[in-house]
Amino acid sequence: MKRHKYNAVKTTLDGITFASKAEAKRYSELKLLAEAGVISNLILQPRFDCVVADVKICTYVADFMYLERGKQVTEDVKGVKTPVYKLKKKLVEAIHNIKITEIGGS
Repeated sequence: MKRHKYNAVKTTLDGITFASKAEAKRYSELKLLAEAGVISNLILQPRFDCVVADVKICTYVADFMYLERGKQVTEDVKGVKTPVYKLKKKLVEAIHNIKITEIGGS
């Protein structure tokens, strides 16, 4: 089996394959919060197109999005913050006027 360059181990939970064990663990936590009614509208892998001057620059794919106390929360589970990730995060936050919450992937 080919090893991931950042040592992430693909993990399947509830028939969903996650990029890492940390992402699968976070999904389990969010699922429990949803069942308890603390959060709602849990979406996996929400996509955000980054368009500048009518030109699509890229698509940013977050890990999770949900509502908590009526506010939208967008999360990304990160072990390694690559320069490309940092740039895309700034771009999507500016264009879509959102804040991406980073969850440590250790």
